Amino acid sequence: MSEPLLDVRGLKTYFFTEDGVVKAVDGVDLQVYPGEVLGLVGESGCGKSVTSFSILRLVDEPGRIVAGEVWFEGQNLLALSEAEMSRIRGNRISMIFQQPKSSLNPVFTIGDQIAEVFQVHQGMKKRQAWREAVNLLRLVGLPDPKSKAHAYPHQLSGGQAQRVMIAMALALRPKLLIADEPTTALDVTIQAQIMDLILDLRARFGTAVILISHDLGLIAEAADRVAVMYAGRIVEQAPVQELFAAPKHPYTQGLIASVPVLGRLQARLSTIPGTVPNLIQLPPGCRFAPRCQARVSHDLAQCTQSEPELLQVGPEHWVRCWLYEPQPESGPIPSTKEAA
Repeated sequence: MSEPLLDVRGLKTYFFTEDGVVKAVDGVDLQVYPGEVLGLVGESGCGKSVTSFSILRLVDEPGRIVAGEVWFEGQNLLALSEAEMSRIRGNRISMIFQQPKSSLNPVFTIGDQIAEVFQVHQGMKKRQAWREAVNLLRLVGLPDPKSKAHAYPHQLSGGQAQRVMIAMALALRPKLLIADEPTTALDVTIQAQIMDLILDLRARFGTAVILISHDLGLIAEAADRVAVMYAGRIVEQAPVQELFAAPKHPYTQGLIASVPVLGRLQARLSTIPGTVPNLIQLPPGCRFAPRCQARVSHDLAQCTQSEPELLQVGPEHWVRCWLYEPQPESGPIPSTKEAA
């Protein structure tokens, strides 16, 4: 592979609350390569969105990045001044947020908000910036872009608002686009259109994408590689086809098994027992151990005593699980496909 465009090393973002320290992101290592789509998946509350906010240094109090490095195009973003970081946000790195309408300013027109990107980052005059804004609305497939440029956010549908957010995010041809649940609250048809748009623009401009989602079907279709998060940690990384064909971590296996498959008769869906741990009082050892049936069946005491490191189990496949450490009496746990 080429050098990573983004290299996150040992990132830790904690929230200091009255009840205790919430370890939302706790030692994340992540790489994104030029032009690729990296899927970031996991249950709600696992740290996906906080990871993205940390990359852009948008974490508000009581949250704080307490450790780690975020290298982007040879610069550690965590060492930059706020002024330097402001020049990167929306320019070299852009983000599409979960709720497009709440991310748009309700008192300014769509055209004014897009034009501002060009005025702030490229020093364009207002008239030229407005023309560029209309061109972008046309590029993302918004009908009647000249008219829509004069509209306010409340006058748009959810799908139209998301197209506006994509236009703003791609205005300056960023090297990296972070899409945080970009199809949430949209109907299935609009979801497909939005994802087609993101992937088309990625192919056209060579933009790398971090696609954050809990929708495994979406990730399977759109991503090149997948990173699975659980309780603030990356527990598995692999190329998308390999991850879905032969998942290694018991949590990944549980996620994939819980997805209904069209045409397959199932009496009831598979579930992962238990709940996500309290991030203030994390269990000792592996964070997934209290919910892990594989730990019980393999009788591994170390799972509840110490946390495993990411272990390479294939050319581009990494997993954080004691089941893949050399065992004196038993080999590694089979994948879902191998077990079948």
